Amino acid sequence: MSESEISTRSLSEIPDIAAIRFGVDLVSAARRNIWFMRTVAECHFLHHPPALAEAIRRYHELWMPLISDLMAPDSSPPMILPPLDVDWVWFCHTLNPVSYREYCEMKFSKLIGRPTIFDEENEEYAMMRCREIWNRTYPLESFENEANLDSVVVKNEDDLYREVAKHRLLYSKFPEAYRSEVLYLIAARQRYKAFLHMVQRFADGSCRFVPTSDIMLMWLTHQSYPTVYMEDLKALGLEGDMWKVATMWETPEEKDVGVTKKLWDRAFNQPYEKAGGGVALTLDKVATMNSPVYWVESDNDVNTKYKSMLPRFLLEICVFLRLNSRTKALQKDINRDFLRLRVVRCHSELKLDKAFSSLLFDSWEKAWQIYCEFGTKGVTLECRRHGSNCLKGSSLQETMTFRWNDLLRANSMTLEKELSGQVTVVTSITPPVQAPYLLKCVPDRVTDDSGAMISDVILKMNNYRPQEGRWLSRTVLDHAGRECFVIRIRVGGGFWRRGGETPSTVKWEDRIIEIREGSWSYVASGSIGRAPEKVVATATPAEPGEQRKAAWCFSTGDELIIQWESSLSMSGLIGLSHNPQLQVKLLKGRRMQYQGEEEEEDDDDEGFVTLVRFTEESPNGKATALLNWRLLVVELLPEEDAALALLLCISILKSVSEMKKEDVGRLLIRRRIREQKLGTRDWGSVMLHPSSWSSTIDSPYVQPWYWNADTVMASNVADRLKRQPPLNQSPVEGSDKLYKRGLLS
Repeated sequence: MSESEISTRSLSEIPDIAAIRFGVDLVSAARRNIWFMRTVAECHFLHHPPALAEAIRRYHELWMPLISDLMAPDSSPPMILPPLDVDWVWFCHTLNPVSYREYCEMKFSKLIGRPTIFDEENEEYAMMRCREIWNRTYPLESFENEANLDSVVVKNEDDLYREVAKHRLLYSKFPEAYRSEVLYLIAARQRYKAFLHMVQRFADGSCRFVPTSDIMLMWLTHQSYPTVYMEDLKALGLEGDMWKVATMWETPEEKDVGVTKKLWDRAFNQPYEKAGGGVALTLDKVATMNSPVYWVESDNDVNTKYKSMLPRFLLEICVFLRLNSRTKALQKDINRDFLRLRVVRCHSELKLDKAFSSLLFDSWEKAWQIYCEFGTKGVTLECRRHGSNCLKGSSLQETMTFRWNDLLRANSMTLEKELSGQVTVVTSITPPVQAPYLLKCVPDRVTDDSGAMISDVILKMNNYRPQEGRWLSRTVLDHAGRECFVIRIRVGGGFWRRGGETPSTVKWEDRIIEIREGSWSYVASGSIGRAPEKVVATATPAEPGEQRKAAWCFSTGDELIIQWESSLSMSGLIGLSHNPQLQVKLLKGRRMQYQGEEEEEDDDDEGFVTLVRFTEESPNGKATALLNWRLLVVELLPEEDAALALLLCISILKSVSEMKKEDVGRLLIRRRIREQKLGTRDWGSVMLHPSSWSSTIDSPYVQPWYWNADTVMASNVADRLKRQPPLNQSPVEGSDKLYKRGLLS
């Protein structure tokens, strides 16, 4: 251990916390509850008032009497599970422990617990067994909820109805995929134990304790097993104290939040909040700042079929700082010293600075909340000192590094170190989880029908046999700059020799687009090669049916129709549709989770299109991809097909270019342009939470790409094109007329 690393006790090493035991495995129970809340959130039928009213009737009149009869005195509940609607009402009722206990004692003279079943196979068996008992006990009552959704139900006077209705949005507070990770839940359970210890120790005060989101998840899970919850609180002597904890439904007062943080610091000498564990907001309180990350748990990654695509993983990082007391004697140096945060790998231009003079001696400050790709490896903190008035720049005093792998192995995924003897640094992370894919298309050389680049090198290798056909090419790069697809657009045909035949365009219906999986096979100079052989998707021009429209038939089974009005500007892309049977829509602009707060609803000036899918689980639609067809950039969820998103991008761009008769998206570039050096300023590798933004940072490059698409994705290419001399094309490629006729005719 280095001298700068502080050897502090973890929460689990504090005897009073280590002694706390729970009567249920909260880690497994929380994983089950997250899945359960998500299932209920996606069951839109259950949230209709008639269905909810019927669920409550079934709970009161059928289920609770049944489970009460099956439950012997002083015994655990039987291993059976009711139907989903009844289980949801039961779950919500237990989250009000006082009301639930009074209800059970009044109706059944005992507290009825819920079974601890966490295995999927056991849950299926428990549900099947319950169905048998239900059908035998209630032969005239369906096991499923068969409410008539057209019936009128007024239940506002029913306390339980209101209780269940307000829990409808409960899953929206825990949607992040990392919440289900075992490492996260183990840390959350440990912090929940510490929270109970803090309540036990300081319950005589006047404040209401405000849980963080990870502690709240554990508390809700604990409450959902009422007999266990009651026994555990009794053992801790907390039966009459938990009312002092602010619930999910209360707007926490600022003074209570502040006191809770101070008491935690007093008890454990640690910051109260951590990555994935901020102070929980009430469900009816709207967050004032959009998160730069769309955390979503996808059950199925359809892109695993593409061996060339590697998943992208993100984690959240929080860095807390506090000046040491002995630093007070160094006031002069404090005014010159500052901390600089950088990442170990990728985005070498990233520099986030924090002045020592802005920090406090008596409390922790959350200096940075950021989101990083796992490939960044870690963060480095540099202690630097500004020069005197006559000197510019700063000098490096000391450096410390927090690596992701070290943090994942640390207790609660948190490490504490001391930097330069002046400031204590506490860094925490969440487990890395799969995030949306990021893909961009960059220009590349013209190829022939076989997929080989048009080049003297290829001609020589083929004994100067003429290369047949001409295709524009785009190489698709992923978030790490790896080649994963090659897109080709046919523009010409015929056998050509060097400086020989006159180029000829192919027929309109033969101007197909194809996507090949994999990277180029380079044969010379690292720049001349052949496209991968495997074609995974194609787009074929179709008869549009109406004037001034374009249509495409995709090999994926989709049909794309594009409508254009020449009287309009770039926002003239006014109609995009898919086969209606596929329940897919293309919406102009950035929509749903991609929409900015100040963005107008019909704003499409940046070429954005949102791909929305409608399913039984998402009847109102779920945005699965965001495309910028002008810049040929795609962000897609794992459940969305990358080939389809790329086909949409290139088809729209090609169609708009032909309709406007201009090279809208620089499709006519036929050379690989040197890009920003990998690791210099990598798009998407680091994103800063809005609460950590500062006017002193280069903010566009630490925001989501679609908030500043032109700056992040396009301007560098445009600037390099201006600086570079005109790109001379090889005679064997054919003249510019070929491509302009093929693309812009």
